[in-house]
Amino acid sequence: MTHDEWLTVMLVVAFATLVTAHVTILAGLLVREPRWRALAAVLVPPLAPAWAARGGMAGRAGVWVASAIAYVVLRWLARR
Repeated sequence: MTHDEWLTVMLVVAFATLVTAHVTILAGLLVREPRWRALAAVLVPPLAPAWAARGGMAGRAGVWVASAIAYVVLRWLARR
């Protein structure tokens, strides 16, 4: 597997993990009070891990942050 293929695969995995973590956080926020936080987290995505960490979803918040960092780093590597 070439360097470019590896970067592409890892970018897709990081993005898919980020989206999945975001959706699971939104689902968790939707079943907790206040429910408006789920809508706010859709409009302002960085709010999702902050509210998730405070709402007992620290694992989901950690996955969100880690996958976001991985995605940004991999995007930067792909542009080089």
